This record gives sequence, C-alpha cells and structure tokens, in this order.
Amino acid sequence: MTLETFWFILIAVLWTSYLMLEGFDFGVGMLLGIFGRDSQGSHEELSEDGATRKRVLLNAIGPFWDGNEVWLLTAGGATFAAFPAWYASMFSGFYLAFLLVLVALILRNMGLEYRHKRHGTTWQRRWDAIIVTCSVIAPLLVGTALTNLVRGVPLNKAGDFTGTLLTLLNPWSLLGGLTILALSLTHGCFFIALKTDGQVRRDARALGMKAAVVSAVLAVVLLGWVNVHTGTTWSWITAVVAAVALLGALAANLRGREGFAFSGTMLTIGMAVATYFLALFPDVMPSTTNTAYSLTVTNASSSHLTLQIMTGAAVVMTPIVIGYSAWNYWVFRKRISASTLPTKHDPLAPLAPSESLQEARH
Repeated sequence: MTLETFWFILIAVLWTSYLMLEGFDFGVGMLLGIFGRDSQGSHEELSEDGATRKRVLLNAIGPFWDGNEVWLLTAGGATFAAFPAWYASMFSGFYLAFLLVLVALILRNMGLEYRHKRHGTTWQRRWDAIIVTCSVIAPLLVGTALTNLVRGVPLNKAGDFTGTLLTLLNPWSLLGGLTILALSLTHGCFFIALKTDGQVRRDARALGMKAAVVSAVLAVVLLGWVNVHTGTTWSWITAVVAAVALLGALAANLRGREGFAFSGTMLTIGMAVATYFLALFPDVMPSTTNTAYSLTVTNASSSHLTLQIMTGAAVVMTPIVIGYSAWNYWVFRKRISASTLPTKHDPLAPLAPSESLQEARH
C-alpha cells in the first residue's frame, strides 16, 4: 500500500468517525424541537414538563458533542496536509456550502453553551430554535457535499471548480443530504433510547422506528445509485452491510435492545460513508468536464516526505485520541432521566461537568 492510499483511507476513516459520532448529536439536536414538550407518564411515573425533557436531552449529549467535532477538524486538516490540491479545489468549489456548515456548527455550539446562561423562556426558546435549525442544516449540507464528491463536479485542467452553487444542489446530492439527515435523526433517537429512561426513552424508540423506515428507503435509493454510477465490488458489499445493519437496528429496537439498535445505526452510517469512499477511489474529486481533469490520490497528494512525517505523527496521536474518547464514553455510560436530575439549579440548565461526572459514576 502506498502512502497516498494510506492517507486516503485514513481521511475516509476520519469522515466516517465524524458522522458516526456527531450524527447522534445532530439527531438529538433535532429531537429538542420534537420532544421539548410536556408529556404524561404512566401512573407509576412522574409527568415530564418540556423544560425537564430538554434538560434530559441536552445532558445526554453534554459530555460528548464537543469531542465528536474533533474528527471533522482532523479530517479537514489531514486533507489539507496530505492532498493540498484536493483541499484547494474542494474548499474553493464548495466554499459557500462549507461556510454555511461552519456557521451552523458555530451557532449550534453557542446554543448548547449559552442557552442556560440566562433565566427566561424567551432566551431559552430562541437558542432552542437555533440548535434545532442548525442540527438540520449541518448534516444536510455535509451529506450534499460528500455526494457531490462521488458524483463529480465540473473541474478545468488546472483543477479549478467551474460550476456554481446551483451545480451542487442537484437531485442526487440533495438525496444524499436528506439521507444523512434521516440517518442522523434515527441515530439520535436510538442514542436517546439507550442513554435515558422514562417517557422520553419510549418516545425516542417510537420515533426511531418511523425515522429508520424513511432512512432505509432513502439509503437504498442513494447507495444503489452510487454503486451503479461508479461502484466496485467492495462498495456493493459495504452497501449491503449498511442495509442489513439498519434492518438489524429496527429489529433490535422492536425488542427493546437499545444498545444493539444504536450499534446498528452506527454501523449503517459507517458502511454508508465507506461505500462513498470505496466508490470514489482512486479519484478524490472526479471531473464531469473531462475525466482527464479529475483529481486522484496520485496527482493531488503532497510529497512523499510530507506523507512520511504525517504518518509518524498519526501513528503516535491516533491511539491517544481514540483512547481518551473511549474513556469519556465509558465514564458517562449511565442512563439519565427526569427523576435523576438534581433540582438545586435552574431546571432549564444542563448539569455542570462535575455534576455530570458524579451522576455517571453512581
């Protein structure tokens, strides 16, 4: 295996990890607008007011969402260093789309950090609306951009993008965005079902079933088109695994096996993104103007010495990142519910990190 191929695989792994992990964050952000209403529990349970349900949702992702974004930053940095021509063409051609993604991520993170800084329902609701909106926009545009990479974009001989924003908003790329959006919602539902208890847990399982059916239809059409368009034997295999994993997630959810359901949607997203990159290789950015103008792992890569230095750094740092991420998920593995939240603070505010840590350990 050449270093160029190795770094293409590593970038694919980074994008896959980002969507597998940040996907449920996006899904929970969407659920904030769906589950943030009062609910009536059974006679054995307390009723859950909307503010408390929102607090449960936000605390479920509180220890994870900012760490999950590290994978996106690393993917962008690795592309810049390993394939500068790919980075230049992609970020110039997709400039407006990526700018909108960046703004959405910034506003969403501000909402997660600042919604509880002031008392008052108006302040809270405005930030909630921002979180929900940006949690829809970000996966939609990321899915659109990744689908355009596989489909191909107009490039000239110098590797410059010659299209417009409307070029990127074609039916197939929008289908890709909707598929990633639906999968993120499904993933978020199964995460909440796994991480919480009470009425919100049952609501998440019920909505997850509906979202999974929609995701399955969209994914079958999308991955089928990708493989017909530029598929390989391996991309067909990963597409089939993605479909089987989603069906398995549905079956597990029906049986109340939330851990298997969440693992199933995680595997589905992972195999769907793997299908993209397997179908893309050895191109990194195909040209629809002339195939001779396409950027490949060979003509878009950095020098051999640069890749050698980067490989050494990756061998050292990647296990560290994986290790502390796994430790974080292990520490905060316990379920939370409305009845377990402390009441000494503003009920609209998420737990402080120290309180979340104490709760997770008990």
